[in-house]
Order: sequence, then C-alpha cells, then structure tokens
Amino acid sequence: MAAGPEVADIFRRHAERYRQTHGAHLGRVERRVISAIEMCRTARLGGHVQQCQDCEAIRIAYNSCRNRHCPKCQGQASRDWLAARQADLLPVGYFHVVFTVPQQIAEIAFQNKEQVYTILFHAVAETLRKLAADPRHLGAEIGFIAVLHSWGQNLHYHPHIHCIVPGGGLSLDQSRWVACRQSFFLSVRVLSRLFRRLFLEELKQAYDLGQLRFFGDIANLADPVAFNRTLKAARRIDWVVYAKPPFAGPRQVLAYLGRYTHRIAISNSRLVSIDGDRVSFRWKDYRTGGRQKVMILDAHEFIRRFLLHTVPDGFHRIRHYGLLANGHRQLKLDQCRSLLNVPPPEQPAKEPDAKPPPLAHCCPCCGGAMTIIGAWIPTQPVCRPSWNNSS
Repeated sequence: MAAGPEVADIFRRHAERYRQTHGAHLGRVERRVISAIEMCRTARLGGHVQQCQDCEAIRIAYNSCRNRHCPKCQGQASRDWLAARQADLLPVGYFHVVFTVPQQIAEIAFQNKEQVYTILFHAVAETLRKLAADPRHLGAEIGFIAVLHSWGQNLHYHPHIHCIVPGGGLSLDQSRWVACRQSFFLSVRVLSRLFRRLFLEELKQAYDLGQLRFFGDIANLADPVAFNRTLKAARRIDWVVYAKPPFAGPRQVLAYLGRYTHRIAISNSRLVSIDGDRVSFRWKDYRTGGRQKVMILDAHEFIRRFLLHTVPDGFHRIRHYGLLANGHRQLKLDQCRSLLNVPPPEQPAKEPDAKPPPLAHCCPCCGGAMTIIGAWIPTQPVCRPSWNNSS
C-alpha cells in the first residue's frame, strides 16, 4: 500500500523556493527546522544497512533528525516520557484545564516567544497554586503537568496551555489528603480573572525592563502610551479558561497525555494530498460543533503556518509544578499515597538471567531477524546539538 503524504514531502518540494521568497523573515530556529525535516530519514543524515539472517534480504535504514518539530520523530520520545510518568499517577480523578490568551496578547507573544511563553507558564502555575491553596476554594497544595501548545486546528497561531491536575492535594499542614468535588475542580470564572491579572502584571514588568520588542503591525507598541492602552483593553475582556470533564481514571490520563505532550502543529495522518502547489489536510471546525472538514492551502502558506509554531532552542514545553515538581516529586507522591492508603506502584522485577529483548527490526520479506552489516556517516556536516528534542 502506498504511503500517505508527509510534511517532509511538502518541505522537500517547496522549502527551497520558500527560503528564496521569504528568507528575510526566517530566523535561525525556523531555518534549522526546515533543514531538519527535509533531511530526516534521508542519506544526507547517514544511516545503516541491515541484512536478514534467514533470507539475506537487504534493508537500508536512514537516520532520523530528532527535531522536536518533526512529525516522524516524536513517537519514541512520547513513549519514553509516558513510561516515566506511569509511576507518578495517583488513584484519584484528574482534571484537564486550559488557559488561553486573547488575540492582542497573542500578537505580542509571537514576536517575543521566549519571554511571553515564560510569563504564560508562570501566570498559569501561580493561578492554580494560589486558588487551590485558598481555604475558600480547596485549601490544598496541588500538583500538575502543564503543556504549551500554540496552534489551532487550522494552524493559525493560538498560544495556550493544557494542564492535567489531580483532583485534590495535600492539606496545608501536610497531614491529610483534601479531595475536590467529583466533577468540579475550581471556579473557571475566578481562575480566568486571577490568570488575567497575574499575566498582565508580569507582561507590564517585562515591558518596563525592556525585555520585549515590537515590529511590523505592532511596532507602535514600543510607545508606552500605546502599550498601556493595549493592556487596558485586555483587562476589560474575559480571558478564556475552561475545564473539561474529569478523566475516568489514570489509564485515560496516560492515553490523553500520549496524544498531547509531544504533539506538533500537524501530524502526517491529517494530510490528505499534495497536488502541485496545493496542500490538503483535515481539520475540525469547532464553530460547527467539531465537524471535520478539509482545508486546501498553497504550499507556501502551509509552510508559513507550520513555522509559526516553532519553539525557541532549549525552551521546555512540558513543565511540572507543585507536588509534581522535579525537586521533590517522589517524596510528595509517597506522602500522598500514604494518606490515600494506597501502595506504591510496582517496580518491574529484575531478572539477571533473563534473555535479551528481541531485535527491534524484522525482515519485511520473511520476518527473520535483521542485523546491521554496515553504516555510513552523513554526506554533509550536521549540527545535531541544536536539533535535540527538548520538552
């Protein structure tokens, strides 16, 4: 069966002309992403030759780019991350809370990704922790995982953060587990207002410190009067924060995380066709109840929208807070399990005499074991460190 279209096919056919046409607007990160996806699993990155031990069939396997924006390189990273998270799950209900920013703030974020994304994470974390710790709401120390996304289904720029939160936490004196109501976590209205205030306070501070830059359509925001006017307008509108129904259990949480944590702007499975200079892909129109439609874009417009969602080098899109913070996660989780009266997760038994795991690759002809009989280095220098995946 013929393989379906891939994002790499679009880049290999059209990226060179896109560079020539839009090179003045491409930054270092965008250029590296284009090059990585173009070269992924091609001879340009090197590879190795495998031979079947039974029928002697030959198979060539090319190396992957391992760039975190590449649709084909996130599967293993996601599986490894999920395996590490299984031991962190508690036998309680989990909630999914989403924080978004209005369009005028998104425009500032796009030109100041590292600064504004950092502010976004800080504001979300402080909002959840402060409200949860307030005795009028929950009165507990909570933990949660926050994941940054910047896209909508149509690939337009839409920065927002998904949070996965256990339904409860440790009492402020650390002596008991405080559970929230079965289908209610915290007031969305109160979350929205506190999030808006904390975010705008940090954004104003960053502006006063000269940490933000403005150009193009929003160059006028370099004027303090115009910037303050934008913040004043943002304070007058409701910021969208919503909580989805709680998950049915830890297994559903893992399934959800597997879909969201290492997701990129668009997966290869959503592509329908590449016809000349036109790219077709499936998308859900939530204005019509999530009805699935097909969008057709010029290849250059598709590449432009895809590149809107690149993340600065070294920036972590997945972060852990509260009970799940890296510094004390195990200690806090052990305390939670003790108060919930549940045993610690089982550790896989170690068998010193166990047989080695089977080879990952089987012969496509007869199913026999494939062994590596040769390898070659890339045909051109590759700056791999800048492409390494970072959550």
